[in-house]
Parts: sequence; C-alpha cells; structure tokens
Amino acid sequence: MPHPYIYIYELTVPSEPSAEEAEMFKQVSIMKLLLLFLLCVSIVKAQGQTDYDPEDVETPTGGETFADARGHRPLDKRRELGPTLRPAPPPISVGGYRPRPTKPPTSGQHKRPIVYPDVGGCKHAADELGVLCPTGCELQMTLVKQEKSVKSTVHDLNDKVQKLSENSGNFQVYVTTIEENLVKRKKQRTDNQNVVSEYSTEIEQQYHFIKENMDNNIPSAIRVLRSIVDNLHKKIQKLEAAISSQMDNCRSPCTVSCNIPVVSGKECEDIFRKGGETSEMYLIQPDTFTKPYKVYCDMATEKGGWTLIQNRQDGSVGFGRTWDSYKKGFGNVAKGREKKYCNSPGEYWLGNDKISQLTKIGPTEVLIEMEDWDNNKVTAQYGGFTIQNEAHKYQLSLTNYKGTAGNALMEGASQLHGENRTMTVHNGMYFSTFDRDNDGWIHADPRKQCSKEDGGGWWYNRCHAANLNGRYYWGGLYTWDMAKHGTDDGVVWMNWKGSWYSLKKVSIKIRPFFPH
Repeated sequence: MPHPYIYIYELTVPSEPSAEEAEMFKQVSIMKLLLLFLLCVSIVKAQGQTDYDPEDVETPTGGETFADARGHRPLDKRRELGPTLRPAPPPISVGGYRPRPTKPPTSGQHKRPIVYPDVGGCKHAADELGVLCPTGCELQMTLVKQEKSVKSTVHDLNDKVQKLSENSGNFQVYVTTIEENLVKRKKQRTDNQNVVSEYSTEIEQQYHFIKENMDNNIPSAIRVLRSIVDNLHKKIQKLEAAISSQMDNCRSPCTVSCNIPVVSGKECEDIFRKGGETSEMYLIQPDTFTKPYKVYCDMATEKGGWTLIQNRQDGSVGFGRTWDSYKKGFGNVAKGREKKYCNSPGEYWLGNDKISQLTKIGPTEVLIEMEDWDNNKVTAQYGGFTIQNEAHKYQLSLTNYKGTAGNALMEGASQLHGENRTMTVHNGMYFSTFDRDNDGWIHADPRKQCSKEDGGGWWYNRCHAANLNGRYYWGGLYTWDMAKHGTDDGVVWMNWKGSWYSLKKVSIKIRPFFPH
C-alpha cells in the first residue's frame, strides 16, 4: 500500500499587506493549526490501542468498584464498628524447590550449539526454555486474536490518513491559488504605484506650468485685456453719444412734415423727365388703379431718375420683420434738413408689392451702392431686374452685371467653390422671412431657416453671399459670438468684405432701363 504524503507549506506574505490579504493569511494559519492538531490526535489514538486480545484481559463487572490509592477504607465510627483481628493459619513450610544442581566446569570444553526440535512447533517445547515461554501455537493464536483489532485500527488510520492526504492536496491547491493571488496583487500594487508616480510627475509638471503662467504670462495678458477693455469703454462712450443724438432726433414723432413737390409721375425717371431734378421725396403713381405713395428719388447719381427701394445708413430701423411688413414696406422714406423739404433719405424698405409693380412697367435696371466704415465705396449694377408678385413669392430675376463689388447675387460667394458656392447664388430665389420660409435650405428642423438665423427678409438660397437686410453692427467687424445664432447675420456682401464685416451704408435703387 503506497504511503500518503502530508504537505506542510510556509506562506511568504509581502510586506505591508492590505486588510484583505491579512485576513486571508489569518485563515490560512488557522487551517494549518487544525491540520497539525488532527494529525497529532490520530497518532496518539493509534498508540493508545492495546497489543493484547481484549478477551484475555479480566475486566471488572458492572457492580464492582476499585479501591483508591490510599489502600484502606475510611471508617465511619457513627455507623460502623471498628475492625477486629482474625486468626490466620501458619505459612507453608513443607515442600518447595530442590537445591540447585551444580554446573559442571566449563574450562577446556567446547560449547556446542543447542538445536531445539521442531522450533516454533506446538508439541516439542524445550525444557530449558521454561514453562513461561510461549510456544509457536500460542504466539500464532495471540497474533490471530490481535489481528482483528489491529486491522480495524489500521483501516481507520488508513481512512484518516487518506482524508488528510486529500485535505492536504486541496489545501495545497488553495495555498497555491492564494500565492498566485498574492503575486497578482503585488504586481497590481506595483503597477498602481507606477501609475500614481507617473500621474504625480505629470501633475507636478502641470503645476509648474500653471505657476509659471501665473507668474509670467497672465500678468501680461491682464495688461492686454485692460487695454482692450479701455478701448471698448471708449467705443461704448461713442455709442452712447450716438444713441443720445438719435434719441434727441426721435423725441418728436416720426412723421414727414416737409413739403412735397408739385411734380409727380409713374416713377422717378418720369418725374426727372418732367423737370424734377432735385433729389428728395416725391409722390408716384405707377398706374391709375393704385393710390399714390411717397418715395425718395435720387436725381444725381448716374444721370438721376433712380427710385430708392431700400436704404441702410445708421441702424435706426430694424429689418427683422414679418412677411406682411416686407410686403407693405416699413421705415422712414425721407427726412428734412432745410427749407422744409425732405431732401435726405431715411432707413426704409419700399415694399415688395410696390417693387414688383415698378419692375413690371417695363425693363428695369438696379443699382446697389455700398460703403464701409472707412468710407470706401463700391457698386453692383444689373441691367435686368424683375420681382414677381406675391403669388410667385416675389421671385428674383437678374441679368447683365457690372460694377466693382463682385457679382454676389448671380455667381455666389467668391470665397467658396463648387457646390458650396452654388448654395449662395440668389438669382431665381424666392423671398423669405422668419415667418414665411421659402429658402433653398430643406431641413427637417423648422428652426433651421436662413431668415431666422441671418436676421432679415431676403432672397435666401442656402443661405447667402449677400445679406443687405441683415442686422446692423456698428464698427464693421463682428464675430460669431456676437451674432444671435452664431451666423454671419450682418449687412454683408461677401465678395467685397467677406462674411464677418457689416457695411456702414447700403442703398438699392431702380429705374426703367433705356439706352444711354
């Protein structure tokens, strides 16, 4: 039968264990002590088994008791009588052993080996061995009787040792697993320490970087910001002065109280041909079915006869209007400066119905004049200009460009190329306002409309190269964070000043086209 082995292991615990590792080590130590205790109990029990047959040992019966170590019984004088001496017969004095025979002298004699017959047999016991020496039969019977109890004890010990061997094997696996986990934990801890060290180094670098910026760069940046704030403060003061002057002009009602010239006509070219050669406000009546209305006629630019349909010059009138407002027109046509004649144009939009009616009289040309905040001027002139009626959404039609501003309305933004440039062409587009979306930007979100994002009514595509009815920004340059929707919503002509420059003055004038 192979001998089972019991494995005892010494655990090596890394320095400074965590709380979980300490608890695990404690459990392993307890299991180790229990295993040693079981092994000791098994050995003691095996040694405590008797080598004799229980049947040959006289055991007291159930009712008998043994005397204690005193050798006497204490006397209870209240209940018992004292002991009395009894007569005893004399000891045996007759019989016994014969005298010991004298041994022959051994000098000069050779000692011969004694051969006992039937050694270990049952019938020929030697007298020299004495009567107390057991024979082979007696030894055999004794061993057979002992075998029963020894076998059961050996079987029990074998079972216990086998269980201990299995438990030690499981314990070996468990200890191996714990050691592997401890190694992993140790490695993980080392990795964590490396990561912490790395981040600590990076944090220290960031700290030195921030400290250096705090000590060196930020003070200089603060000085720059202070200078910017001072400049902004000066600009705000200028704006406040301009607003104050505008407020003074607006204290009286915005009504035209100046005289209107006697001469009138179908449009400004007709008035010019009738003798009205002064640039001021006139009454026109394109046909007999409409009521006369006021317009400002420019009789000086390009030989005169121009009807002003749009004018932007100071931001006093907001152009973020509804469809009906653009249809009927809004703003101040003119204002008087001298002799009670309205010889200076105000900010206004003539009205889409009136513009469409004027362009339907016959071939019409349009002149767009623009000025930046440095008093530089450019023009864009189109030999053909027509606006359809409301049923056709005031569709725009242009031909024959000439000028110095760039052909933004027919060719799109010069900064863009390909499909992106095509999205900014205005020719052929319908008129759109924030409450009537007719632009070329098809989007599922109703909030994505060019007119809503770009601040005015216009012939938007997707969205614009020109935005002459956009929001008015003082100073020209503006940024996306100044815009309401983060878009280039200023008074823009991209082919001249780009997207983020709002023009100071813009005027749109029309007159019947004729050969010069």
